[in-house]
Amino acid sequence: MNACKLSFMENAERPSGLSLDQVNTTRLLGRSLIDTFGQGWERSNLDLLMSVFTPDVVFIETPFTEPLKGIDLVRGYWADIPYNQSEVDFSSGEIYGAGPWFSTEFRCRFRRRRTGEWVDARGAIFCETAGDRISEMRMYWHRWNGGRETSKP
Repeated sequence: MNACKLSFMENAERPSGLSLDQVNTTRLLGRSLIDTFGQGWERSNLDLLMSVFTPDVVFIETPFTEPLKGIDLVRGYWADIPYNQSEVDFSSGEIYGAGPWFSTEFRCRFRRRRTGEWVDARGAIFCETAGDRISEMRMYWHRWNGGRETSKP
């Protein structure tokens, strides 16, 4: 990487007060957690998906939904995936890190088991970490179901 690009990255992408090492550590942790989360979603593996969260996790699906607090409520939210979604494909973008927080854009396509309709969900995930797990996830997304815009899964 040339010096000009490295200088730009250090100045433009690093929140003030954080070292480049701190930012990179958060980015690496975020990448690992989001990849594991996505693999759990794709494989309908609830245990794998839930492995990224702390016991006292807070999950907020949209800016308009009530937060789900605690691992049991969050598990309940995700528990229907194997029964309702098939052919899941999850991908995420670059990880942005700042202190214990990270974010990324994502896309998830899946087929509804009951209707066969394809759903294309796209959005952003904002996470706070505690140790090596996610303590809060805000997952704001929008869905297209069967070729039409809808707001509910």
